[in-house]
Amino acid sequence: MLPGIDGLAIVQTVRAGGVRTPVLFLSTLGGLDDRVTGLDAGGDDYLVKPFAFSELAARVNALGRRPPMAAAETVLRAGDLEMDLLKRTVTRRGRAIDLQPREFRLLEYLLRNAGGW
Repeated sequence: MLPGIDGLAIVQTVRAGGVRTPVLFLSTLGGLDDRVTGLDAGGDDYLVKPFAFSELAARVNALGRRPPMAAAETVLRAGDLEMDLLKRTVTRRGRAIDLQPREFRLLEYLLRNAGGW
């Protein structure tokens, strides 16, 4: 609930810029959809207010123990097919293809594993 911009937009912007710093959302929005949206936007963890300070400290410590993230591919390609993982879009010959979430994940799996068949 930041003034002028929300945390999701901030995280999406920094992730699009290649920043790999761990992100822990602290939010009053505790519904399942809110948590999933935060994690899908690029968050590494999500903690709902009110919370115990000891839990916050434990989660920050856990994030600090993770090995640094390697630069991840954000665009997958096969021929004239292009999948932008940050924007969650798929195009072929420059034309958008609308996919359901499950179809998107399946295509991502196939593109990531295309050379291993």
